Amino acid sequence: VQLVESGGGLVQAGGSLRLSCAASGSTFTIHAMGWDRQAPGKERELVAAATSGGGSANYANSVKGRFTIFRDNAKNLMYLQMNSLKPEDTAVYYCYADGTTAWGTGFRSWGQGTQVTVSS
Repeated sequence: VQLVESGGGLVQAGGSLRLSCAASGSTFTIHAMGWDRQAPGKERELVAAATSGGGSANYANSVKGRFTIFRDNAKNLMYLQMNSLKPEDTAVYYCYADGTTAWGTGFRSWGQGTQVTVSS
């Protein structure tokens, strides 16, 4: 499964960005998708995650109320709507997908990352 992120960029504090993640490849079933981020000099952290049904989502405390994760399962797309951005949100954002192949093999795939920079 290949994941490609898009939508990163430079934005002023208080602004918004929407990240997208598109999944493609051979036959597979995605169970959960999410976003991690890694800022310079810091450990990678989970930002948001959503189950396949979209009925459950988890967020890092630092982004609750500002970020929203949502999925279009029919198109294997996932989005992260980021509002009220802060300079501390500056990081490389990675999408990931947990699933199984047609042969029943489990996987976790990662995208290449997209840079988000929030200026103060």
